[in-house]
Amino acid sequence: MKLIVGLGNPGQKYERNRHNVGFLAVDRIADEYGFTPFRKRFRGLVSEGRIGSERALILKPQTYMNESGQSVGEAARFLKIPEEDVVVFYDEIDLAPGKLKAKAGGGNAGHNGLRSISSHLGNDYIRVRIGVGHPGRKDLVSSYVLHDFAKADYDWLDPLLTSITKAAPSLVEGDIPRFTAEVARDLGALDETSPRAAGKTQPTKTPRAKPAAGHPAGERIAKAKNALAENLKKWMAKRDTNEGA
Repeated sequence: MKLIVGLGNPGQKYERNRHNVGFLAVDRIADEYGFTPFRKRFRGLVSEGRIGSERALILKPQTYMNESGQSVGEAARFLKIPEEDVVVFYDEIDLAPGKLKAKAGGGNAGHNGLRSISSHLGNDYIRVRIGVGHPGRKDLVSSYVLHDFAKADYDWLDPLLTSITKAAPSLVEGDIPRFTAEVARDLGALDETSPRAAGKTQPTKTPRAKPAAGHPAGERIAKAKNALAENLKKWMAKRDTNEGA
């Protein structure tokens, strides 16, 4: 069994915060793969189901972000799920909005949710970092992540969550490189079909220049036009003669 964790803060007040993008990701996965309704367990909300051939438990800790490890550690110990079978989705301010990275193990990079999980579980779980961007100043980080996504953010957020969901089977199978490649490929395909959404512009076709008068090609075109005009004059003169006969 895999334990799939989304990080965030409980309650409607925080529902659409950037800090809650982990909740948004696992909610999308639960909906897509027909998981059971969420219920209270392990100091969080849990939902069970299958992704491909793998059984999985989705967990949304309800202990607030900085105590997430209490919920994750309790669930992992009770279900006897090893660290390497735990996947954690969370917000990453050091990644540009819409970017994603995943890896097994590593540091916590100042993220309170990861720091708490590592203290209760260990450090070898899989981390899926969802970029939300940086406000530009360190003293603004807290208010930035605890603020709702802007309306414009959904132009990149919705496609990213959809691509993550499509690629989830590779993630639960433990193939992290394939998972990230599938997300990137799916987002790339969406970009190609929607240039404006991707911030791209359609290539401008450069009109083909007409050959200059002194150019050989220009001389050939001029001669052809003159010959056509002469033939047209002869045909009209012949027609007038026939009509007058």
